[in-house]
Amino acid sequence: MFNRILLAVDGSENSLRSAQHAIALAEKFNGTIDVVYVVDGSTAKEDVLHATNKFEIEKKRKEKLKPMRELLEKSGTDFYTHVLHGEPGPEIVEFANEKAFDCVVIGSRGLNDVQSFILGSVSHKVAKRAECPVLIVK
Repeated sequence: MFNRILLAVDGSENSLRSAQHAIALAEKFNGTIDVVYVVDGSTAKEDVLHATNKFEIEKKRKEKLKPMRELLEKSGTDFYTHVLHGEPGPEIVEFANEKAFDCVVIGSRGLNDVQSFILGSVSHKVAKRAECPVLIVK
């Protein structure tokens, strides 16, 4: 049923809780997890302004996702990581729909609560537009 699971992460605590639910689904249905991290325009600008080179940027992004990777590696679940660029909601939806995932797992709140409040949360956008079931984890 849920063999191909898309886990949308941003490095927040909600992402870690979401990962635990994605792992449980993958274990129950003998599935795989594709982890997607979206770098939006403001994050990309901040990264460039505060880094000396592109390798430092890549290192910071990997550090942000390190707890997620450790959790997934510890579980023994097969997983793949993808870094996308653009606005998180539409990028996640497009990736999920193009790759025909069985389920999307996403946290209810990310790192930027103020932006989520003003623009509408990423999880809400994904739930409205994804063509597969979406599990929103609180």
